[in-house]
Amino acid sequence: MLGSLRERYQRAMTPIGKALARTGITPNMITGLTVLVAMVSAWFFALGDLLVGFLFMILTVVMDMFDGAVARASGLVSKFGATFDHTLDRYAEFFFMLGLMLGPITIVTIPWWPYSAGDSFIPWFWGFFTLFGMIMASYTRAKAESVGGMKSCTVGIAERQEKLILTIAGILLLAIPSTNIWIDLLSLFPPLLDFFVLLDITNILTLCIVIAGILSHITVAQRLLYAKKVIGESEQGERSDV
Repeated sequence: MLGSLRERYQRAMTPIGKALARTGITPNMITGLTVLVAMVSAWFFALGDLLVGFLFMILTVVMDMFDGAVARASGLVSKFGATFDHTLDRYAEFFFMLGLMLGPITIVTIPWWPYSAGDSFIPWFWGFFTLFGMIMASYTRAKAESVGGMKSCTVGIAERQEKLILTIAGILLLAIPSTNIWIDLLSLFPPLLDFFVLLDITNILTLCIVIAGILSHITVAQRLLYAKKVIGESEQGERSDV
């Protein structure tokens, strides 16, 4: 959905891309550094520092825009570069989710922190549920465009941008308020509270991650249906030409 804005931000990034290209840095260098920054973000998430981890996460997103801008400005756009970038994007997503599933790791009690020691920002089940959906959405697109011969298979209710916005919103809504606003809201409806506690969705970040996961799996289904239609029409056309 928000992928339609890609051309606009690419034009906005052109001056920055030209400036960075003059330094001699290559797009692949930036792509590699992006994963290292994502690992730093995951480390802070695992330590329980949501806001610092969030800042490094945003830096990762910004750097991910820089590599494409530099590639276009320096004339270094290549199929391998795009493959390298898309591959490391998946690793960055893995590190973000891993850090959130591990944190907070703490042995002290923080009075204003609405969790007990040993709690994690995201339960393992929901973290893997969403991570697998995100990877499969990307995998379905890649297979449709390579094996299926489609020019583009970027359809779907949620691309990377939407899922990133959901994650960012969840992190900020969990880190900034002094209480667990999700549980506070559910407390007004005891049956709903029992239901979501049973599902282990006990904070706003987990809720946002679960929504991102559901949207990812819906996107997989949408891309498969779209690929079936387009590839089927293409094969039918080829048979009629014979």
